[in-house]
Amino acid sequence: MSSILRGIITICMMLAISSHLFAQDKFTLSGYVKEKGSGELLPGVSVYIPSLKTGTSTNTYGFFSVTLKPGHYKLVISYIGYENITDSLDLSVNTERQYFMQEETKQLEEVVISSDKYHSDTEQTPMSVVRLTANDIKRTPALLGESDVLKTLQLLPGIQGGTEGSSGIYVRGGSPDQNLLILDEATVYNASHLFGFFSVFDGNALKSVETFKGGFPARFGGRLSSVIKMDMKDGNKEKVEGNFKIGLISSSLQLEGPIKKEKTSFLFNARRTYLDILSKPFQQDDIKGGYHFTDLNFKINHEINSANKLYLSTYYGRDKFYAREKDDDSSFKSSLGWGNVTTTLRWNHQFSGKLFANTSLIFSSYDFNIRNNEKYDGETYKLNYSSGIKDYGQKMEFEYFPNLSHEIRFGLVNTFHSFKPKALVTLDTEIEEDSEEVDKYNSVESALYVEDDWKLNDKLSVLAGVRLSLFNYKSLSYFRPEPRITASYKLSSGMAIKASYAQMNQYVHLLSNSGIGLPTDLWVSSTDKVAPQRSEQWAMGWAKNIGRKYSLNVEGYYKTMHDIISYKEGASFLILDDYESSRNITWEDNITSGKGWAYGAELLLKKNKGRFTGWLGYTLSWSQRQFDEINLGRKFNSKYDRRHDISLVGRYDLSEKIALSGTWVFNSGINYTLPEYRTLSVDSDFPISNGGYYNMGDSEYITEINNFRGENYHRADLGIEFKKMKPKGKIRTWTISVYNVYNHRNPFLYYFDNEYDTNTDTETTSLKKVSIFAIIPSFTYSLKF
Repeated sequence: MSSILRGIITICMMLAISSHLFAQDKFTLSGYVKEKGSGELLPGVSVYIPSLKTGTSTNTYGFFSVTLKPGHYKLVISYIGYENITDSLDLSVNTERQYFMQEETKQLEEVVISSDKYHSDTEQTPMSVVRLTANDIKRTPALLGESDVLKTLQLLPGIQGGTEGSSGIYVRGGSPDQNLLILDEATVYNASHLFGFFSVFDGNALKSVETFKGGFPARFGGRLSSVIKMDMKDGNKEKVEGNFKIGLISSSLQLEGPIKKEKTSFLFNARRTYLDILSKPFQQDDIKGGYHFTDLNFKINHEINSANKLYLSTYYGRDKFYAREKDDDSSFKSSLGWGNVTTTLRWNHQFSGKLFANTSLIFSSYDFNIRNNEKYDGETYKLNYSSGIKDYGQKMEFEYFPNLSHEIRFGLVNTFHSFKPKALVTLDTEIEEDSEEVDKYNSVESALYVEDDWKLNDKLSVLAGVRLSLFNYKSLSYFRPEPRITASYKLSSGMAIKASYAQMNQYVHLLSNSGIGLPTDLWVSSTDKVAPQRSEQWAMGWAKNIGRKYSLNVEGYYKTMHDIISYKEGASFLILDDYESSRNITWEDNITSGKGWAYGAELLLKKNKGRFTGWLGYTLSWSQRQFDEINLGRKFNSKYDRRHDISLVGRYDLSEKIALSGTWVFNSGINYTLPEYRTLSVDSDFPISNGGYYNMGDSEYITEINNFRGENYHRADLGIEFKKMKPKGKIRTWTISVYNVYNHRNPFLYYFDNEYDTNTDTETTSLKKVSIFAIIPSFTYSLKF
């Protein structure tokens, strides 16, 4: 890759020189947009030129660039939640500006922003994109008072949740591992706390969230279904600020401020649950146990000069469940833990007003472990199981803005993966044997990409690119070109049609028995026996602005997936009661590969302005799988194949101090694999789906994959927020919310229950439903200081 790196540097130098040599009749206005009072760089801000009816947006780091003919221009800088900035300039030389945006202090019934239409989907080339701010996440009622970015995303069309309360997401018929979750450029492999009920991302620490469901830009790769890009706040460069929050199950503290005013700042955010502390008074003396999770976010950013900036950010998250039991003759200790660590060092460099670069060094780690220690009659039995993945990455990204018609991005990405699917250590004092088994798989994933957002004329724009991905495992290499294209055509002012095509490849896989994203799921590498997953997705859409307040988006998609993997029937990640089988069988022996199909339509109607804001989302979808070694090779519906998905989200600001919010969701039931009961003669055999036979006397159970669709799911959540301004700029907020207001008992799982009637001497088998969340009120108190 060294020759490629030299080539990229040469290209950058040539582009920087050409900016001066070949554009003497035009000049460039470039700069940064920041938040007034904190110096926080703002992404996605519209920089609009009304006389030309066009403009641009700031990138992730608040940078923008427009190249124009000499002349007098009026600029309107706008961003949702901030007051507009209007600027006039005479452009006769290359010019750099910084704009500071003031956060809106009050809600207005109607705000007329002439440049807001540049924010709309009708003006932007990309499609299938969802953008959220930290305020969007906080304004949605949440389970147990915990605002959650992934649960907010579940309320949008095409993005579905798993089981009741789960933070797992399933995008356009894909599985959880097909979503690329990025926090400050680092991959987060397991985003779940409390076995999936909460995500690891604290909304207080986030600045922005951007989700791609299709029409993927070439700069993103490595997953089949979606990219969820999250950026942490940079930290206040002007003054020290803090935010303390206490809720029903957890509390958090955030501090941010300058290390050197206007140059260097920090952000620190910590969150911990206290379920273990609350449960202690109710535990017996000889039986102890508990659970807690912890999140830590830390970031430092330093502005060397106007052209160079440094960022160092890290995240640490950990879940721990433990249980202890002791009596006179025996003792038992068990623990289950999992967690993520990410660290990113980034350097922004501005070569010129037209050329911007970012270089990142990235580390990401995820691990899971089980520890058991049992003593009985003087003998000791131990188990220590662990698995995980570590990534060491490097990324060089460049953005070139030659003129208002082109926004060109290109770059190079390298990631070294180190997988540990199984490390098993057992000790049995009876046979005095210490046994250890460790599996490790190392691989390298690389990519080179280029893309151009090209405005051909006032009506037609195209985002075209290609990503060349390369994966090396031992002496084997997979080379996969990935073409991407999205086209947008404006039918009229405020209305556009769009179409996209994208190929994606995925070189890492998640092995799951449950399909709900438990920490016991294993991340594994593509190998000489396991091919990478690949997909093709076609999508078409229609976007319409309805006046100044409403927008409507309708999209349809069709996706095919190849070489997706699954456990063979009856296989498991760990056989705790059969160590010899566990040490002799690798995960590659336990899996099979197959195909997948997903298709559907999505509708999103939003109200963007006024005291009342919100959206209505609807999804009609199908998702299917087929494996030669599962279900006798027959195609079957995936677990989360849901025909209908409806979400209604709203917020009404009664005043500056009081706001109401609410959501209502409806989903078709998910699929379960349930046995079918049959009565046969005592010695008869009956075939089952994996080709074998069960003989259980007069009762037979035969299995068809996902043969039962559960009940429809629906619930309503309500919330009310009370704000009060206190002395010295402090803001106190009480938030009261109610989850599942009308107490609908939604299914979490189903099971068969056998009941014996002594009067009739008969046994009946009935299907039972388990529900875990009834109506749940919660409160949150926060103080911003």
